[in-house]
Parts: sequence; structure tokens; C-alpha cells
Amino acid sequence: MPPSASPGFPRIVALGDSLTAGLGVSPDQSYPSKLQERLEQAGFHYRVINAGVSGDTTAGGLRRLDWVLKSQPRIVIVELGANDALRGHPLGTTYSNLQEIITRLREANTQVVLAGMKIPPNYGLDYTRGFEAIFERLAREYDVTLIPFLLEGVAAKPGLNQADGIHPTAAGYEIVADTVMEALVPLLDSHDF
Repeated sequence: MPPSASPGFPRIVALGDSLTAGLGVSPDQSYPSKLQERLEQAGFHYRVINAGVSGDTTAGGLRRLDWVLKSQPRIVIVELGANDALRGHPLGTTYSNLQEIITRLREANTQVVLAGMKIPPNYGLDYTRGFEAIFERLAREYDVTLIPFLLEGVAAKPGLNQADGIHPTAAGYEIVADTVMEALVPLLDSHDF
């Protein structure tokens, strides 16, 4: 285990679905693994825990929250909701689940980074726009850091996505890790350098 990933250092938990788990790439190519590398290279002493579960929904993330909180994370990156939308779940349910996740994390004095997602337009304009607006609304209402779109610069780019057109390749995850790192740096304590 690299020195900065040692169990004694503050934890950053990446709570999410297959995009966090790194479906289709080796574990060391997932964005949480790449984020760990970037933190180490920048001299930050944090341990990144990948709590991504392929196929997970906001309800699943909420059910796993007690487990996440047991690790006493300083920061949790919440990347959930895409599977809700792809299954046509009501937008209100997705919002409520994310709201409860954020509320419980904040009650535990954990900083939240909310990763926004987008879905294909074939779900209808109202649903698509409503889904995207959930993340902006929650970030504004709860004053949490927002990554407007986790897959910015990666989505719909053939060389950066696997054959399914949804999950990034190793090269795509490098860009995702850069995006997350950019959002994370302002939250990192200077004494954790």
C-alpha cells in the first residue's frame, strides 16, 4: 500500500455505481485508483476507498450509507442516479434518496462532492432536463461541491468509451480522475499535504 494510502490517513470514499467501480477496466484503472495516484503526486495524504457497485441506484447507495460512514470518511464523492434514470425511476424518488444521502453525510461532518450525470435524450426532454436539474438543485440547497457532469470530455467520444458507449476506457477514466481532482482540491486540508 502506498504511504499516503495508509489506513491512518483521512479517507475519501467514492460512493457510486459502475462508473465508480470501474466496470470493464482493471481495478487500478478505475477513477478512484487514478484519484489516489493524483493525490499522492500532489503530496496529499488521503486514502481513497472505492465504494462503487455496478448497477447501483440511489436507493442502493442509501442502503450502503451505514457501511460508508463506518470508515469515518472526511469526504464522500457521491456518483449515483444514472441507473435510476435509465430504469425510468420517478425523479422525485431520485432526488429524495440523494437528499437523504447528503443530509446523513453532513450530519456525520463529512464533506460531500456531488457528481452530476446526464442521460440520453431519448427519455424525453422533460425527464432528461428534470434529471440533470436534480444535481444542481441539491448542490445549491445543501451548499455542496458539484461536479456538473462526471463524464465531461469523455461522454460520446469513441476512443474514450468502451463498446457499450457508456463506460469509459482506461484513457477515459484518466480524464474523469482529473475532473474529480479539480473539484476535490479546494476541499483538501493544507495540513494533509
